[in-house]
Amino acid sequence: MDADRTQYMVVFTLPQPLTEEFIGRIPQQRQAVNRLMHEGKVLHYSLSLENSKLWAVFSAHSEAELMELVSSLPLTQYMKVHVSELTFFHSAQSFAPAFSVN
Repeated sequence: MDADRTQYMVVFTLPQPLTEEFIGRIPQQRQAVNRLMHEGKVLHYSLSLENSKLWAVFSAHSEAELMELVSSLPLTQYMKVHVSELTFFHSAQSFAPAFSVN
């Protein structure tokens, strides 16, 4: 992880009810999130339909870059967004040993 990157927790509140237009964009959302995860820009992504919340941890150089990333997601326009800068973000994956085929 770049030392000059900051982690942000983004809480998305899903619309109620979920419209057909929203549901129809879910495959595009999954592709976009997978791409951002592969690029190391999304570190964590969780959904609770029961609570109508989606949580994501992003890694960005600035809040402006973060907002560009958030805005690029196909479903963002349908949801309320709340951003918090994180002091730190640790996960069990951070401590997992790297796998080597040697």
